[in-house]
Amino acid sequence: MKRYLVVGGAGSLEVAPGVKLIDTPQFPAAYKPEASKGGEFLDLLREVHDLEWTFLSPSALFVAGERTGKFRLGGNELLTNEKGSRISFEDYAIALVDELESPAHVRQRFAVGY
Repeated sequence: MKRYLVVGGAGSLEVAPGVKLIDTPQFPAAYKPEASKGGEFLDLLREVHDLEWTFLSPSALFVAGERTGKFRLGGNELLTNEKGSRISFEDYAIALVDELESPAHVRQRFAVGY
């Protein structure tokens, strides 16, 4: 079986049951075209059964920072804490490599954030 790991976006993550981040008033209009395509691609992947795919979504703020190695993993919900929703590029990369080395989310989307 072949493996496919997608670096996705946060727009299709849910902020409440059935409500995606992209559909909230706070979501920047400039990012909607790209984010909507990412969500559509995820929906297509969910219909594929002969490929071991994984879709990794960052938090709402995906920024340069530091490598802490301390982050949370989630499913289809936007991860937030008292400081909002964010993840550094450096910690996102750790989550990505961890998934490559030890697949834990086959045919799933998962999220990473603090």
